[in-house]
Amino acid sequence: MIKPNMNYADLKDSYLFYNIAQKTKAYIEEHPGANLHRLGIGDVSLPLCDEVIKALHEAVDEQASAENFHGYMPECGAPFLRETIAKHYEKFGVSLSPDEVFVSSGASDELGDILDLFDRDGSTLVIEPAYPAYVDANIIEGRRILHLPSSEKDGFLPGPSADFVADLIYICSPNNPTGAVYDRPALKRWVDFAKEHGSLIIFDAAYEAFIEDESLPHSIFEIEGARSCAIEICSLSKTAGFTGTRLGYTVIPKDLSYCGMNLNDMWVRNRTTKTNGISYILQKGGAAVFTEEGQRQIKKNISFYKENAKIIMKALDEVGIWYTGGKNAPYIWLKCPDNMGSWEFFDYLLNEIQVVGTPGEGFGACGEGFFRFSTFGSREDTEKAAALIVDLLK
Repeated sequence: MIKPNMNYADLKDSYLFYNIAQKTKAYIEEHPGANLHRLGIGDVSLPLCDEVIKALHEAVDEQASAENFHGYMPECGAPFLRETIAKHYEKFGVSLSPDEVFVSSGASDELGDILDLFDRDGSTLVIEPAYPAYVDANIIEGRRILHLPSSEKDGFLPGPSADFVADLIYICSPNNPTGAVYDRPALKRWVDFAKEHGSLIIFDAAYEAFIEDESLPHSIFEIEGARSCAIEICSLSKTAGFTGTRLGYTVIPKDLSYCGMNLNDMWVRNRTTKTNGISYILQKGGAAVFTEEGQRQIKKNISFYKENAKIIMKALDEVGIWYTGGKNAPYIWLKCPDNMGSWEFFDYLLNEIQVVGTPGEGFGACGEGFFRFSTFGSREDTEKAAALIVDLLK
């Protein structure tokens, strides 16, 4: 008799976005014609930039002729894209060889798949509030999970603690949902901690392109010693609007060896066993992101979202609400006013001013009493929502 993976029974219902959808649906049914202002969206609203579209069209045309047709691509990524990404890291002062870069279908997929490299009897540290997939992927694997709490007191950027030692450590910076960003000294403490305890950091850099403060690191590998204790996972979803196009990359240094096993070699074996690679068309589009013109165009799009952030932050400043994020991240994490709970504040905004955000409780217990606004919405929604928030809470 087949025995299923019983760890699935330990997963909590993913009720956060389901509940949001149900509540907004019910409101619209009760108020036909109501115009909701959506600041909870985690998807981008601007289209792919012209340089990427041009490259995608060229790649499609190439597929139409026998001379230029591309079938199966290398499982770990096309050499032209791996080389392009490695060169991109030079801007951060990071030296990578192309075969330390693995092209993926996106960070969300990779954050779970990467667990194949590690023994299921190990433990995992998750800093909360956290992107829910960190927890769920490890529950499915059957790992013991340690939840390191963060709070307003530490700016939602806790440091390592001897009370929370685990084999794997998830760090997301800039953070989803809080928008908080670790500086170099703080990341160095985490790197030193990981090396001291034989841990490995899984560094989620999906939002690094939103960092505008030059003193803040874009990559964990800007920190001395990280090559021997970290893997970095990145995405073009928010960097370049690839949410519907699905493309990302993972950096696994060749320095990472444990018990006589090299993680880079293991991941090559994993990818060549479990995947047939990412399509040529998508990789051609991805390479266009890193051209000089591609970078100029995506930075223009990011500036649009950053302007949305300024609009929201100005409104929160005006009504005296504490928040973090926004400047170097696409998310703003705020403290609910008047000691409201996360869902209580959600209902208040929805019913009073038709503004939709994301309750912090959905990102773990530490998120209760906090709320996330996204800057990925339209300018019209953002400006209208900001004005309504000021009128409601001032």
